[in-house]
Amino acid sequence: MKKIDTEVTKKYVKDIKSADVWSVFKIIADFVKGFDELGELGPTVTIFGSARTQETHTYYKDAQKLASILAKRGFNIMTGGGHGVMAAANRGAHQHDVESIGLNIDLPFEQTSNPYTTKELSFDYFFSRKVMLVKYSMAYVIFPGGFGTLDELFEALTLVQTRKITGVKIFVIGEEFYQPLLSFIKEKLLVEGMIEKEDLDMIRLTDDLECVANEIDLSLAEQLSVLEEAGLKETAYYKSLSSLRK
Repeated sequence: MKKIDTEVTKKYVKDIKSADVWSVFKIIADFVKGFDELGELGPTVTIFGSARTQETHTYYKDAQKLASILAKRGFNIMTGGGHGVMAAANRGAHQHDVESIGLNIDLPFEQTSNPYTTKELSFDYFFSRKVMLVKYSMAYVIFPGGFGTLDELFEALTLVQTRKITGVKIFVIGEEFYQPLLSFIKEKLLVEGMIEKEDLDMIRLTDDLECVANEIDLSLAEQLSVLEEAGLKETAYYKSLSSLRK
């Protein structure tokens, strides 16, 4: 039986004893902080992946390379602010004239900030942090990871499937790593009628980093067209996106 972490237990008990009204204030504070700091970001891509990936691993090197390619084209890079793939992505962006954003979470273990961010925020709650990771990005790139990364992948898929967000691309990097998961989705979820065939189109599984960057460029052009058709050319968001138009 796994030994109980005394510090984690104390924090859990403290949270239980806290009045609900104070929890609400903490939740609101998380959201206000995120909206205030990230509202004017401009074109941003969020990169997800394991905090445990070592610098020598292919996934680390690919995350750093992709972030550098995107940052060189003018895209801000956002991550969960931790180490591993997240540090690699922030590291790739840090050498360019863009924002390298890390949205950290207050955990009693594992999660500490990486040194490659230009903007860093810390959140008390996973759900408020997840909102910020997806709300201000025009594309999500999912590298291999554990429970947290899978949670973020399926959160993104659910938001696109239910059209709570539109115009966002979801790229999954690591064909060998994720192919069994994609097979499960096709052979179980689709066959059993749990999803529609067109839902599979939300996932772009590839290891071609240049292809990912090019498709994000294309997505930018598509979003600009949608904003133009909606008569939103004078908005700050349109102007920030159009600054990258080639």
